[in-house]
Amino acid sequence: MINGGTAQALAHIVLATGETPLFQPGERVRVDDRVPIGHYRVPMYLRGKIGTVEAVIQPRGLDNEEEGFGRNAGNKRHYYRVVLPMPDLWPDYPGSPNDTLHIEVFETWLERIA
Repeated sequence: MINGGTAQALAHIVLATGETPLFQPGERVRVDDRVPIGHYRVPMYLRGKIGTVEAVIQPRGLDNEEEGFGRNAGNKRHYYRVVLPMPDLWPDYPGSPNDTLHIEVFETWLERIA
């Protein structure tokens, strides 16, 4: 700390894309419903479903989908632990209506729900 002015000295710093999480715990999100071709890491049964961010995973991680095709060049973003109700995932789910799935989803697959 420089004479108590560290926060003021750093206030002008602009963070790069991906350094600050786009979502916070408690936010409702929808898993994107795109149908890309190739090796993608979001199960089909999650696509289009709505859940709640439980946690931001640290540290940031590489986008494995883009990295696998040589398109990412080391850029990092956040993964989020998202909680989804099991009955919303499978209409004939035989368990408790309170059962949930907790799964990590990469930032580019999530959209904020108003």
